[in-house]
Amino acid sequence: MIDIKFIRSDPDKIRESLGKRGKEIRLEELLEMDRIRREKLYQFEQLRAEQNRTGEMIARRKKQKENVDDLLNSMSQIKQNITHLEEELKSYDEQLEEILLTLPNLPHESIPVGKDSSDNRVERKWGEPNKFDFETWDHVQLGEHLKIFDFDRAVKISKTRFSLSTGMGALLERALINFMLDVHTQQHGYKEVLPPFLVNSPSMQGTGQLPKFAEDSFHIENFDLWLIPTAEVPVTNIYRDEILPDEMLPIKYVAYTPCFRSEAGSYGKDTRGMIRQHQFNKVELVKFSRPEESWDELEKLTQDAEHILQLLGLPYQVVTLCTGDLGFSASKTYDLEVWLPGQSCYREISSCSNFTDFQARRANIRFKRDKKPEFVHTLNGSGLAVGRTVVAILENYQQPDHSVVIPEVLRPYMHGLERIEPTL
Repeated sequence: MIDIKFIRSDPDKIRESLGKRGKEIRLEELLEMDRIRREKLYQFEQLRAEQNRTGEMIARRKKQKENVDDLLNSMSQIKQNITHLEEELKSYDEQLEEILLTLPNLPHESIPVGKDSSDNRVERKWGEPNKFDFETWDHVQLGEHLKIFDFDRAVKISKTRFSLSTGMGALLERALINFMLDVHTQQHGYKEVLPPFLVNSPSMQGTGQLPKFAEDSFHIENFDLWLIPTAEVPVTNIYRDEILPDEMLPIKYVAYTPCFRSEAGSYGKDTRGMIRQHQFNKVELVKFSRPEESWDELEKLTQDAEHILQLLGLPYQVVTLCTGDLGFSASKTYDLEVWLPGQSCYREISSCSNFTDFQARRANIRFKRDKKPEFVHTLNGSGLAVGRTVVAILENYQQPDHSVVIPEVLRPYMHGLERIEPTL
C-alpha cells in the first residue's frame, strides 16, 4: 500500500510513476475522496471542540444553579451531528482503503519502461546452452519414457494441470527440495520455517493477493481460508501487526511449500507438462530488511537463487522486468530464466523482488530503532521453483538413449544414483 500522505504531497509524481505501468489506476478518485474525507474530519474535530465547550458551559451553569435547557438541546444536536459524521467518516475510510488496496507499488527508477515482457532487460547470462548432436526430447517425452510422470492418472485423480510423479521422479523432486533447503540454510544463512499451507484473508491482503487477485487463488469459503499461492504469503505474515527490534534485522527465512494457483486467464498457455500447474512445489526465500539496506539485500537474494542454478550446472539468464511486466506488489523484480532445450528458449524459474514498504504497510510490519517505529522493507524470491527445476534437469541432462544424468551435487540426495533410466 502506498502512503496516502505521500500521494497527497506529490500527486504528479505518483501519477507519472504509476502511469509507467500502463494500467488504469483510480488516482483522481482517490484524491477527491481524500479531500472530502479531510473536510469531514475537520468538521468532526470542530464539533468535538464545540461539544467540549458546551459541556464546560453546562457544568458552570449547573454549579451556579442556572437553567441549562438551551445548552442541553444544543448538546443533543451536537451529539447527533457527531454520530452522523462518524458514520460518514467510517464510510469514507473504507472507500479510501478500498482504492488504496487496488493501487500497485511504485516501480523503481532503475527498471526499464515498457509494455510487456518483450521490453524486459537481460542483465547477464551464466553457462552456455547445450548443443546436442542428437534429436532432443522435451520433459514430457522424457518423463513418460522414463516412467517418472503419469499425467493421465493425475487428470483422473484431479483434473488437467496436475501432475503425478512416481519412482525416480518423486525422488528427484524430494532431492531438489532437500538440496535447496540445505544450501540456503547452511551456505546462505537463511532460517528454515515450515508454515501453514492455508491462510486467512488478512494474510492474503497483507502481501497483495487480495482484493485484486482473488480469482487467481483457491478459496475455502466455509472457513474463509485460502490455499497459498506461494510461501511468501504465510512467511511474510509471520510478523503482521508486530514491531520488531532493530537488532533482529535483516531477517532471512527459507520455506518449502506446495503452491496452489487457479491460473485464471491463462487458459491455453503451457497446458502440456509441468510448466504451468494448479499445484507445484517451491522453495521460497523471504527477507525483512531496514529500508536503506533493501536494495543490497535484493542483489544478495538474487545471487542466492542463482547459486542453486550454478551448482546444478543449468544455463540461465537474469532479466529485469519492465514497468509493464512488473508484479502488482513489487518495486523491482529480477527473473531468473533457465534454458530449456525442449522449448529452445529461456523460461522463468525464479522471480526475486523488493516490495519496499508496500507489503509492510498493508500487513503493518514495523521495526524500532529510534523513538518512532518505521515500516520494514520485505523481499522474496523463489530459490527455486522445484517442478521447473525438474524440467530443466531432464532436458539439459538427457542422453542419446533418452536416459538422464543426475547432476553430481544431487547424487547424495538420490541414494548415490547417477542416472535415471527406463524401468519396467
